[in-house]
Amino acid sequence: MNNKMTICFFGRYDPNYARNRVFIQGLRQNNVKVIECRSDKKGFLKYFDLIKKHWKIRKQYDVLFVAFPGFQSMILARFLTRKKVIFDSFAPLYESEVLDRKNIKKGSFKAKYYWHLDRLSAKWADVVLLDTNEHIKYFVGDFNLSKEKFRRNFVGSSLDLLSPQEKNITDNEFIVYYHGSITPLQGTRYILSAAKLLEKYKDIGFVLVGSRIKRQFKNKTEKNVSFIENVPFKELINYINKADVCLGIFGDTSKTQRVIPNKVYECVACKKPVITADTLAIRELFTDEDLFLIPIASPEKLAEAILKLKENPTLREKLSENAYNKFIQKATPKILGKELIKIINEI
Repeated sequence: MNNKMTICFFGRYDPNYARNRVFIQGLRQNNVKVIECRSDKKGFLKYFDLIKKHWKIRKQYDVLFVAFPGFQSMILARFLTRKKVIFDSFAPLYESEVLDRKNIKKGSFKAKYYWHLDRLSAKWADVVLLDTNEHIKYFVGDFNLSKEKFRRNFVGSSLDLLSPQEKNITDNEFIVYYHGSITPLQGTRYILSAAKLLEKYKDIGFVLVGSRIKRQFKNKTEKNVSFIENVPFKELINYINKADVCLGIFGDTSKTQRVIPNKVYECVACKKPVITADTLAIRELFTDEDLFLIPIASPEKLAEAILKLKENPTLREKLSENAYNKFIQKATPKILGKELIKIINEI
């Protein structure tokens, strides 16, 4: 059946965004034809553009896949087709903007709009994809939706650019690497506090990649921290491969408990040992045999973990090998594409 199946990716999405790239690659690697109906236009023009483009291909697919971010696109899709619609909610607006980043005040009109948009877009889909079971619990509880509507599909990572590379043995500095943003979920301030605690170790250096990080913390005086502007993904991989240890997330928000971030998959795919917060979500895929798991919001425990890994190359090798093998078994595009096909066949 797979070689006869055609999936239409729909919405105003970026096909090169990690989540979307994994799904598109994974489906194609499993002999599924993927066609795209997407718009880059702004405002209401994007909806008219999608309607026009969809009309031309409306009879060419079996299932419509509303790609992330597709909250408004999902509602439009429900009016455009009677075929089954899968919606990749991935990062709900209310959770991200109100609960985690706190960009929007609880109880405000915009907060209520985001809540209703999250709920309606999920309600109108035939199946909703989320990255962890913890995220599914959030949706079912907060939006009073049936659990049967939801399916978990890990984020994973593409392998077309990521690959393990040996670090230059002439580099004597022990490099602790992180890339990301300054959202509370990330816990960047705890990383900087850990760096402060480790200042006396002259051979430990921190490399933090992210323009917003550099802007916010540019006045920090830690001599062992290098702040790097945003770089293209290919260059980002070079930074990962130069690292001895990579960092995940450490924030003390509820969202921290519900996600396995992209950066963890990316660093694991490069066969690097990773330190990250010990959460129910992370343990859906990894254990402390794969990652160095520590309590959230604890710079002291983070500093201890960095020192332990620095002093124990055998442990670094064991963690990186175990996590990489787990990734290959559970979270490559081909594996995740196969799981998505199974979900499609069920509906």
